[in-house]
Amino acid sequence: MRWALVKVSLAVTTMVVVAFAVPLGLVIREMARDRAFSNAEREAAAVAPALSITTDRDQLERVVASAGSDAGMAVHLPAGDGQEALELGRRRAAEADIAAVRKLGRASTTGVTGGSTLLQPVALSTGRIAVVEVYVPESDVTNGVGTAWAVLAAVGVALILGSVAVADRLGVRMVRPAQRLVEGAHDLGEGRLGARVPEEGPTELRLAAVAFNSMADQVVQLLANERELAADLSHRLRTPLTVLRLNTASLGEGPAADQTRTAVEQLEREVDTIIRTAREAKPQTAAAGPGAGCDAAEVVRERMAFWSALAEDEGRKWRVAGVDRPVRIPVARADLAAALDALLGNVFRHTAEGTAFAVDVHNGEDAVIVLVSDAGPGIPDPEAAMARGRGSGSDGSTGLGLDIVRRLAESTGGDVRIGSSVLGGTEVRIWIQLDGRAPASGGHRQMRRRRPRRIAAVYNRSRSR
Repeated sequence: MRWALVKVSLAVTTMVVVAFAVPLGLVIREMARDRAFSNAEREAAAVAPALSITTDRDQLERVVASAGSDAGMAVHLPAGDGQEALELGRRRAAEADIAAVRKLGRASTTGVTGGSTLLQPVALSTGRIAVVEVYVPESDVTNGVGTAWAVLAAVGVALILGSVAVADRLGVRMVRPAQRLVEGAHDLGEGRLGARVPEEGPTELRLAAVAFNSMADQVVQLLANERELAADLSHRLRTPLTVLRLNTASLGEGPAADQTRTAVEQLEREVDTIIRTAREAKPQTAAAGPGAGCDAAEVVRERMAFWSALAEDEGRKWRVAGVDRPVRIPVARADLAAALDALLGNVFRHTAEGTAFAVDVHNGEDAVIVLVSDAGPGIPDPEAAMARGRGSGSDGSTGLGLDIVRRLAESTGGDVRIGSSVLGGTEVRIWIQLDGRAPASGGHRQMRRRRPRRIAAVYNRSRSR
């Protein structure tokens, strides 16, 4: 916007300067020409009285010399009454031009080498017509024109520069509030809920700043209400959880009882985590720092040990690979465990008993792939399933499990893909970027453009086995 205003001002001022300076320069040149020929007419008029009295050569030469223009003036007397034609001074005009002026009886100008001449007819006492020729050099015609044009050009340039400076200052006054509005929107989008914009500048931008600040206040209020609602709902779950925990004490011993007690304890921990997170004053938007994260191999082994008991009860064959050595990822342990539980829970929920499943971990230089696959019927429309995972629940599914997995992957700059597994069913691929740089927008699209070749090759070989 700032440069647009400067360009508009530059164009308008330049057109105005040209529209006025060019005609004014032409007028100045014509004025200089008129001044030079007016001086020539005065010199010719100074000789005219002497010609009306005498035609004596000596007397005319003294008159021409007294006029001070003997070098640029000539007098042409016609022949008659026994007298020969007489010419005083240097003739520059053509004979035809002199004859034409004598015949017409009015003054005329004609161009000659180095300038112009003024031919002024004068009536003699004998009735004949003499012609006074006054030479006007080109330097007299253009005297002062160059200086005047230079002054006009300097004034025009000063006007243009002044208009550009004024437009630039006005542009800064308009652009600075707009830049602050952009910065405030960017800060708010990154989770800095305290971002506000000064309500200053032109009326339109000031109103936009007022609207932005009002929107930011509403966002903060809505988030606060949402946190309070989540904390309240989570707190209400404590009562039935307490009942469940007390009831598990009467289940006795055995794998099913231990599994139930473990599930209730985990549910209590998750509810406590939700309550603590909801009560925090600020959202957690910062990326994990150096040293943060967990060992993906350890988490996979732990969760597979948990789900293996249920798999044995349902007669499911299962396999886990790639967890024989540590695999560090920039993801919290609880988040990865929640994502794995969501995907494995989907396997048990949406496939028949006896359906095999597997979890594979592939470690690369700058990314880790976690594959959860099964031998079930598969997902007919993976895109619709991913859409439900982005909050557009349909077909009786909330998509909460896929949403947990998606947010975990995108928090590291990775993505989630659904495809066909080598077991014949569904395969969910979680791509976790190790550098921990979350994309500004469209994380999965950026990851496709910069997929590491080495880990992609490992992933492709695992699918071919």
